[in-house]
Order: sequence, then C-alpha cells, then structure tokens
Amino acid sequence: MTALRIKPALLQLHSIVGLTAALILSLIGLTGAIMSFEDEIQAGLNAALAHVAPRAEAPLAPAALIARLQADPDIGKVSAITLSRDPAAAVRVRFARNTDGGRPSSLLVDPYDGRVLGEPRGEEFFATVRRLHRWLLLPGDGNGAGRQITGAAALGLVVLLITGVVLRWPRRATSAKAWLKPQFGLGGRGLHRSLHSVVGTWVLPVYLIMALTGLSYSYAWYKDGLTWLLAPAATPMPGKAARGRSEADTQAKPLALDLVWATLRDQVGDRFAVMQLTLPAGAGTMVRVRTWPSEGHDGRRDEFRIDGTTGRLTTAERYADGTFGERVLARILDIHRGSILGWPGQLLFMLAAALMPLFAVTGVLLYLSRRRLRRRAPQPTVQLVPGE
Repeated sequence: MTALRIKPALLQLHSIVGLTAALILSLIGLTGAIMSFEDEIQAGLNAALAHVAPRAEAPLAPAALIARLQADPDIGKVSAITLSRDPAAAVRVRFARNTDGGRPSSLLVDPYDGRVLGEPRGEEFFATVRRLHRWLLLPGDGNGAGRQITGAAALGLVVLLITGVVLRWPRRATSAKAWLKPQFGLGGRGLHRSLHSVVGTWVLPVYLIMALTGLSYSYAWYKDGLTWLLAPAATPMPGKAARGRSEADTQAKPLALDLVWATLRDQVGDRFAVMQLTLPAGAGTMVRVRTWPSEGHDGRRDEFRIDGTTGRLTTAERYADGTFGERVLARILDIHRGSILGWPGQLLFMLAAALMPLFAVTGVLLYLSRRRLRRRAPQPTVQLVPGE
C-alpha cells in the first residue's frame, strides 16, 4: 500500500479517535494540571494550622497519640497517621470509612499532647479532582467503569500521537524549523492546523510519558507487563500469603503499637523525614509503615510491614536496595507527573497537561473545516459519448 493510500486511512483513524476521546482527554489533562503542585498548594494553605510550637519534651509515641484520639467518642476510627521529624510539624491523622462508605476529613493534631488543631484546607477539593482525573467521578471508583474509560482514553492518546507524527511528517524531516516553528501569521484553518501539529510536536514526548505511565493505573495486565519488563525477578512480598490468611481467619486482636514503634526505631532510627503508619482494617494485624527521606511524598520510600500484635518485622523493602527497574516502578507516579525532574519537570508537565483542550478544540475545528471543503468541492461532470 502506497503512502498516498496510507495517509487518508490514518487521517480517518486520527479523526475518529480524537473526536471520541477529546472531551475525556481534556478533562484528564485539566485535572492533572490542577494536581501538579497539590502538595505545595496544601502546604501553603495549611502553613499556620500545621505549625506547632516545639517543646522540650519528646512528642507522643504513636500508640499514646492514637489512644488519646480514640478516647474521644466523636472521633472516628484512626486508619493512618503521618508524622514528621520536624519538631514544629503537626501530625496528620486519617480515619476509616463510615458505614455509609464515606470517609471523614483528616485532622491535624499537636504531636505533644494530642490536641486537635483542625481540618486541613483543600483536602476535599483535591480528593474530588483526583477521583475525577482517575475515575471521572463514576460509581465504583477504581472498581467501576471510570477506570476503564480513562484507560481507553490513554490508549487513544498513544494512537493519536503515533498517527499525528506520521500525518505531519514533513518533506524536510531533518529540519527543526519544519517540525517546531508555528506559523502565527496564518489565519483560520491554517492557524488551527499549525497550532494543532506544531504544538503537538512540542508536547509529544510529555504526552507519551503520561500515557504510558498512566496505563499502569488502569489495566492490571499492563502493570504486570511493566513489572515483567523492568523487574523480571520480582516476586510477591514474603509473608503476603500468610498475611492474607491471618487477616481473614483471625478475630480482631488489640494492637500493641508500642511494640511496632520499638521495631521501627530499631529499623529506621532517625533516618527519615516523614513517616506514615497505616493500621490494619477489620480483623487484620499487619501494620504498614512507609518512610520518606524528604518532605515530598515521592517514590523514594522504604516500606515495612510489622505484625501489630507481636511487633515482629515481616517485610522490609528499601528503595536503596532495589534494582534499576524496581526503582523505576517505585517512582512511576513521579515519572507520570514529571516530579522526578524536580519542580521544572512538574511545571513542564503541568503546562503540557493544561494544553490538552487546545488539541481538542483545534482538532474539532479542523474536522469541521474538512467537512465544509468536501461539501463545496465541485462534483465531477459526466459527459456522454454520442451513441451511448
């Protein structure tokens, strides 16, 4: 098949996929841009509320802090606490879901006496934006149709990127000007085409990274394939099966969080900036602990699982001990949003995500203009030969 036959077919495919996914991709792009600096925005909104006056005495241990909170009948069941080594930082406490499926708002707590400081600002807003970004606010959240729709949109974006490059391949393919210089002097269809193709070339690498990493959050087969490719020797964490049996077959037991804390101090000491303890749900006994070397919650974290009744360390996964592929998998979210490159990468990815509606609008305008041009094209006349 010649190029003259391939390009019309690719244009048709590009148009169909673009028109189908335009709205979803625009929504995903805008919500992703909003979340790009979520941590920094929330830190600014809660700067005063999350600050406490350092004291001479040591902060409460997690067991004592949780006990004081649970003594208040108006406070729900604690599901996780996040504490900092900064003596002036408040502790963030999350709660388990209610019987109706809703989750109470987090609380900021004084680490020295357990006094509730208030609810962090902006949390509910960003939680809603995140659900919109990942699941389109459809019922079922990660188990509903929204996850499949956003995954299909990410696959569609890959198709758009590939067909878009082929369709605009210039005769002078080695010319940077032909690829990267927009023609702002044009108007109408010419300007729309220039913006759609040239700006699309600018952001193509970013969109490709976003799509290929985002697919791991939608499809288990894709995530398994990435794991096989990057970390073929990876196996399920030791103790995972045993943990499942323990949580399913054992009646609820009181947690000895003082033993958990002692094990953590032995394993981690003061070699962390932020620590998050997630308590087991239901009748489980396994406490999950994550530690970060810096204030930013990125993929460079160590993770431990400790039996909450005995304090026995079950698993320890340290980022520094992982292979290159395992580190890439651990930082897939940082790659997805560009934060692996620091704040310049975050800014670049944010701007690229915010530009997504531009391609939806210009793509629709180009499609409509093609339809008009086809309708205006003169129909071929039929001339009869004498005697026919």
